[in-house]
Amino acid sequence: MTDFDLEAAKQEILDYCLRSMDYGLNFNTQGNISIRVPGDEERYLITPTDLEYDLMSADDMVLVDGDCNVIEGKHGPSSEVTVHVATYRRRPDVHAIVHTEPVYTNVWGVIGEPIQGALVNMVIYTKGEVPIMPFALSNNSAFGDAMCDVMGDLNAVVWANHGLLTVGPDLRTAFKTSVAVESSAKVMTMARGITQFPIVLDYQTLGITESL
Repeated sequence: MTDFDLEAAKQEILDYCLRSMDYGLNFNTQGNISIRVPGDEERYLITPTDLEYDLMSADDMVLVDGDCNVIEGKHGPSSEVTVHVATYRRRPDVHAIVHTEPVYTNVWGVIGEPIQGALVNMVIYTKGEVPIMPFALSNNSAFGDAMCDVMGDLNAVVWANHGLLTVGPDLRTAFKTSVAVESSAKVMTMARGITQFPIVLDYQTLGITESL
């Protein structure tokens, strides 16, 4: 952990929280963002519970251990902290998680259809079409494990009637994935208004390994 700057990480999370509002991905106190703190012990930095992003400061971020106990912070962690921890344990490749509530993505969650690859950037970031996690209350680790079963090795999953969760090796990539999924969901929604058979892309046949 010698090269890890905790204060800079708190500011980075805040910056992406505010960006999620600017991009229309979150509203009120919805959504949450976390990162894995490098080191031998399980530690995670996550947004606080029930605090509007535009009222939040970097000092409001909460540091928790692997049992979701607060190590540092003046607030409680997000109510979905157990989902984040469960995801980090299942996915050692994941170092950042972004949960948002984007409108067009939620449309597909409501109708229960996966978001197909309308746009190439989404397919590259997510590594495939984005599946739908059946609705369940999301404030427990059992939900996190079930969600990971649905997501598999992909980098995104829609929570039916709730929102979107994306993961990545860093916060920038996880956030870019959220934006890409919402963009593809919007295009697919419009395309399906014209035709029931829009042209979609398959990650396995693209042969592209680098992000756009």
